[in-house]
Amino acid sequence: MASFFKFDELGTNYKRETLAGLTTFVSMVYILFVNPNVLSASGMDKGAVFTATAFATAIGCFLMGIIANYPIAISTSLGMNAFFAYSVCVGMKIPWQTALAGTFVAAIIFIIITAFKLREMIIDAIPSDLKSAIAGGIGLFIAFLGLNQGGLVVADKSTLVTLGSFHVGTTWLTIFGLIVAIVLMSAKVPGSIFISMVATAILGMFTHLIPVPSQWVASIPSVKPVFLAGLTHIGEINTLQMWVVVFTFLLVSFFDTAGTLVGLAEQAGFVKNNKIPRVGRALAADSASMLTGSLMGTSPMGAFVESSAGIAVGGRSGFTVIVTGILFILGTFFSPLLGVITDQVTAPALILIGMLMAQSLKNIHWERFEIAAPAFLIVLGMPLTYSISDGIALGFVAYPISMIAAKRGKEVNPFMYALGVVFLIFFWVLNE
Repeated sequence: MASFFKFDELGTNYKRETLAGLTTFVSMVYILFVNPNVLSASGMDKGAVFTATAFATAIGCFLMGIIANYPIAISTSLGMNAFFAYSVCVGMKIPWQTALAGTFVAAIIFIIITAFKLREMIIDAIPSDLKSAIAGGIGLFIAFLGLNQGGLVVADKSTLVTLGSFHVGTTWLTIFGLIVAIVLMSAKVPGSIFISMVATAILGMFTHLIPVPSQWVASIPSVKPVFLAGLTHIGEINTLQMWVVVFTFLLVSFFDTAGTLVGLAEQAGFVKNNKIPRVGRALAADSASMLTGSLMGTSPMGAFVESSAGIAVGGRSGFTVIVTGILFILGTFFSPLLGVITDQVTAPALILIGMLMAQSLKNIHWERFEIAAPAFLIVLGMPLTYSISDGIALGFVAYPISMIAAKRGKEVNPFMYALGVVFLIFFWVLNE
């Protein structure tokens, strides 16, 4: 085992890797409870999504650990599950079964383009500024969702949105959880988000704002309501609108995983001469995980930035995420906690993840207007249109226009001109 995971070469051992795996698990286990909450907005069964998330995450971790030997965990992407539930299912009124079929088709294309190395070519075609804008925009969108679900920001006829009421007890649960999370994150405490969720849930039960469950451990919820739904509804991917959804799943997953992989590889010290060793294997593991997740019954998956917590305590090999995957399987026995993890408990997690993702905005060259304009449209467009895809579309249409106006049209990759046309069609389809 030690030889397979190259412990000596990587300067690590079982104790350090196991601790790193546990740390990564504690840092990202909130996804077990947040993902069902988010996807339930599309009409999906919470218990089934809980089980699907756990097993899809475990399989993703096993694939990354065994194929690429990286301490990088894979699970359902928060940005993509929000797009899946709120933009596709709620906004476009597409049934969740059809959306899962879209995820399945996107995963198949993902695997094909990864095998032919087209994935790297397309990623390279998109300017780094716009990649950073997409990550930052998704962060603002997720944070806005959290603020709304937690009661801190509510709808208003006069001003569209306004500050929520502080006379509502559950709103104070969100505030409490947010303060705890900020304090713990600032103190660099491992598993800060998970700890804040536990603390908020306990306070909610103590103050009777959250009902106390009759049991804490139970049999694993059936995954049947969502299992293979994407495969059986693949025939419904027969409209231009659905192909735009598939393309968006594909596009956003590109940036999410690519950026996370690069950042985590740099943190772990894997990057040599601006190259990431075994990156092809990592991308293959990621693509296979997305396919597995779509079959299990969950939205697109990708590398999890919380893996940085495990890397920070010494995780250097795939054994780290093997441990993480095993712990996710064990976590399926705690489904009764789904009733305890309310919107107010998960809202601070969404806000904090949004804060972390917004850090990428520092990489945008704001002093160059031809870059700043499309980047700003992406960042602002996502939360204000309540759609990740609309935000991307706004920026990708504006980018070639602003670059041509700045007499820098020759610097624009042909792929970007094509994407601009694709997203113009995207707007036309959405407004049919």
